[in-house]
Amino acid sequence: LLHLKPLPLSPLEAQSSTLVGGAGERQALELRVRAVEEENRALRRELSRPPRSPSARLPNSSHRGNQSRTHSEEGTGDNEGQKAAAVGNSSDCVQQPVVDKCETIHVAIVCAGYNASRDVVTLVKSVLFHRRNPLHFHFITDSIAQQILSSLFHTWMVPAVKVDFYDADELKSEVSWIPNKHYSGIYGLMKLVLTKTLPSDLQRVIVLDTDITFATDIAELWAVFHKFKGQQVLGLVENQSDWYLGNLWKNHRPWPALGRGFNTGVILLLLDRLRKLRWEQMWRLTAERELMSMLSTSLADQDIFNAVIKQNPFLVHQLPCFWNVQLSDHTRSEKCYKDVSDLKVIHWNSPKKLRVKNKHVEFFRNLYLTFLEYDGNLLRRELFGCPSEADHNSENLQKTLSELDEDDPCYEFRRERFTVHRTHLYFLHYEYEPSSDNTDVTLVAQLSMDRLQMLEAICKHWEGPISLALYLSDAEAQQFLRYAQGSEVLMSRGNVGYHIVYKEGQFYPVNLLRNVAMRQVNTPYMFLSDIDFLPMYGLYEYLRKSVVQLDMANNKKALVVPAFETLRYRLSYPKSKAELLSQLDMGTLFTFRYHVWTKGHAPTNFAKWRTATTPYRVQWEADFEPYVMVRRDSPEYDRRFVGFGWNKVAHIMELDAQEYEFVVLPNAYMIHMPHAPSFDITKFRSNKQYRVCLKTLKEEFQQNMSRRYGFAALKYMTAENNS
Repeated sequence: LLHLKPLPLSPLEAQSSTLVGGAGERQALELRVRAVEEENRALRRELSRPPRSPSARLPNSSHRGNQSRTHSEEGTGDNEGQKAAAVGNSSDCVQQPVVDKCETIHVAIVCAGYNASRDVVTLVKSVLFHRRNPLHFHFITDSIAQQILSSLFHTWMVPAVKVDFYDADELKSEVSWIPNKHYSGIYGLMKLVLTKTLPSDLQRVIVLDTDITFATDIAELWAVFHKFKGQQVLGLVENQSDWYLGNLWKNHRPWPALGRGFNTGVILLLLDRLRKLRWEQMWRLTAERELMSMLSTSLADQDIFNAVIKQNPFLVHQLPCFWNVQLSDHTRSEKCYKDVSDLKVIHWNSPKKLRVKNKHVEFFRNLYLTFLEYDGNLLRRELFGCPSEADHNSENLQKTLSELDEDDPCYEFRRERFTVHRTHLYFLHYEYEPSSDNTDVTLVAQLSMDRLQMLEAICKHWEGPISLALYLSDAEAQQFLRYAQGSEVLMSRGNVGYHIVYKEGQFYPVNLLRNVAMRQVNTPYMFLSDIDFLPMYGLYEYLRKSVVQLDMANNKKALVVPAFETLRYRLSYPKSKAELLSQLDMGTLFTFRYHVWTKGHAPTNFAKWRTATTPYRVQWEADFEPYVMVRRDSPEYDRRFVGFGWNKVAHIMELDAQEYEFVVLPNAYMIHMPHAPSFDITKFRSNKQYRVCLKTLKEEFQQNMSRRYGFAALKYMTAENNS
């Protein structure tokens, strides 16, 4: 079990353990005395309160992993009662009611589009980092965010975390009648319909915006439900700006609110009681009435929540300010954390996000960046002592791994084949609809951080859609994001899908990466390339024409694009076949791997290609590994091959076994650009055991082929023996 030290929660938190010597001890003692005095003051405040009614202590009964409790019907329902509740909540230093160790905490988040999914991951990491309880996330998403998040959680495999999705597009009609000026758009109104959307037997839920970061265990917030009294059904923090006071600028006219109003970035919802109060009807009537004079909402759901609360102040249990420290442009949040050193939730509620002006923004930013770049694999921690629902994927994986022989010298290779890599599809915005003529082609490739510089060049050479799998750590993913957002070339392209596969294990999982990129292809055809090749100018259009010319829709063909290489970092890229042949004759270019691995591309028959004007068929030979365009439904790469060696050879062999014809295109070419050798090829050359294991895996692959394809696969065995 990995024990993680809690992060410092505040710039004001004493780091007394690091102080040494007399002055340090004296300072530490003073800090301790001050802390004891503060505890005593808190105790006196608690003792001075009226005794708590017995009905406020709520009996436990587990239901759907959600604690069901009764609530007293006290509570005045007037402003005085509201103020009293607020005063009663002003300090949270007294002992919290303990949340049951195995109680499931339910969290609802609205998330739509490509970019929002990145924010959700940071929020989820901060929650997972501190949590000690099972979690159940309820995501209200559009189809894009659902695809991204379902894949992410499926591959993340965090124990004791359950995820459900609800279709936001089905909810649009519930709120689309409300004019809204907020940058979150229609999705910013969907928190209003959670009572209707979430399961009817779900009784309470914490609702969070995507731009939230937790600095404490979310169970502490869940425990606040115990403090709800009377008809309180909403837990909210007061708004930390003057927005609802209406004095930010001349003619500023906000929606009605109680005092400063409340911020809806963090909400505790008592769903069962809200339903009994006919919440749907309540907010709709209020919104209709206010829209007659206000015409639209400025702050989406927050305006409507506040208008309802203004009419019904008894609904709110005011949360202490540290549960939603708001960093908007006009924030007055400093008033909160001058008094409270234990900040619990930070809320980047400004369109500027991390660029807001705030005296302590560096501290907040550093806390946020800690989770942004934190290795998500470390969050796959078991929760001991809590029976969790059986995860069949995880169980099957454990069973498979337990069957491997750990004493096998190739154990690490075999294990890699079954490693589940956390995967974040469409890390950046993607916008592309394939053409209607069914000839469209996507370039497929994979890369790690050291090949990032190739992206702009490839985008200049290939105007069609691209699907890329990037093998990165969490920190590298953020470097890539900054690189991409700073590149005019990359930002001007909406048709490139970037899919992050997070690093794990000691091998580069080359074929897994190719498969991830292939699965996200949404065109009928794909050109299977590598990141260090530049396709010729116009190859995209040429391949599309070849689809029609060679009737690819009705034939199993693999169109071979002849591969060349240069040793020059500054190559004058040939604009035509004639120019390429001239550079070939001058020694500026070579056929690919001519010096080190001729067999890989020899069957392409470059001598014939020089004079060819029409496509010609070639036969499979041992170790053939051309770059090809195939239909989207062609077989995937075999995952047992990692790092360097045989990863493409095995795939081409599989195509041949499935009776694909290899057809060389007479006017197509691609050129390999020089770069430092990869870590994997260096390992292959220097490590004898690596080469031994690769040979073993090859033999096992060929045996699998003979089992699958029978007599037809015999030629692969004999070809290997002869080579």
